[in-house]
Amino acid sequence: MARPHRISLLAYEGCQLLDVTGPAAVFGAANDGRDRPFYDVRIVSPDGGLVTTNCGVAVMSQPIGGRPDTLLVAGGSRGLKAALAREDVLAWLRKAAPKAKRFGSVCTGAFMLAAAGLLDGKRVATHWASCERLADRFPALTVDADALYVVDGKVWTSAGVTTGIDMSLALVEADLGAAIANLIARHFVLYARRPGFQSQFSPLLQAQTNADAPFAALIDWMQDNLDKPLDVPALAARAGLSERSFYRKFTDATGKTPAHFVEGLRLDAARTLLAKGLPLKAIAGRVGLRSSARLGQAFERRFGMAPSLFREIHAAA
Repeated sequence: MARPHRISLLAYEGCQLLDVTGPAAVFGAANDGRDRPFYDVRIVSPDGGLVTTNCGVAVMSQPIGGRPDTLLVAGGSRGLKAALAREDVLAWLRKAAPKAKRFGSVCTGAFMLAAAGLLDGKRVATHWASCERLADRFPALTVDADALYVVDGKVWTSAGVTTGIDMSLALVEADLGAAIANLIARHFVLYARRPGFQSQFSPLLQAQTNADAPFAALIDWMQDNLDKPLDVPALAARAGLSERSFYRKFTDATGKTPAHFVEGLRLDAARTLLAKGLPLKAIAGRVGLRSSARLGQAFERRFGMAPSLFREIHAAA
């Protein structure tokens, strides 16, 4: 009888709580309702025992060791520097990661893997606030500053915090299929499963977090009505502003002209639909780009590749 798939989540003093418990909850949920657990989930740390996370909540851990099938390193801020100084931890990572089926990190856990020399030549993700620092410190790797998570061979890295859940759901899908991953997402009451290529920078969230942005509700409506005319006259009328005033205030609030912003919303939606396998013509109609030719032109201009190539790369996302 095959043993369960062993998962080790590396925690340390001051690590981000959700970087550990988010993935652990996903893998644990995948075991629910099974006669035998598929996953053996273990939280490990440099010395074992209670580990106090960044928010003061302590989690119980086992000492590092063993041979995990999947190895994920949690991120952190306050405790990361001290963890990076632990040569015994880096040595274990160098030994365990290459033998694992896959390994990776959540958030700034990428710094641990990079310091161990495990990310050279790889494309990786980390939290947007640490992308420049990671790229400067470890020039042998390539940082994708936009993606929620990145898969490069056996290396899985995510942008941090809730994106660790997104990446873990993708790992479950790889092991047990989309139906199980979707069932877990539904159980967690997630709004949607987010693909790795989705940007860390949601246009709606950026508008909502900008104190001077009065357009969050309008952008929410735009996302649900991409197939409708979204030119300045139509949007200005919906916002109750003159066209000139709307153009100026919207650009100030979002940092983009209305046309550029709308195109970004449409192309983000197109990426998700492409990964789901919809025909180009149908996608173009649903996102308001009218024709597959127009979709292709806009897609190549924004992402540097044809929609067909993007679909080929991300069809399983």
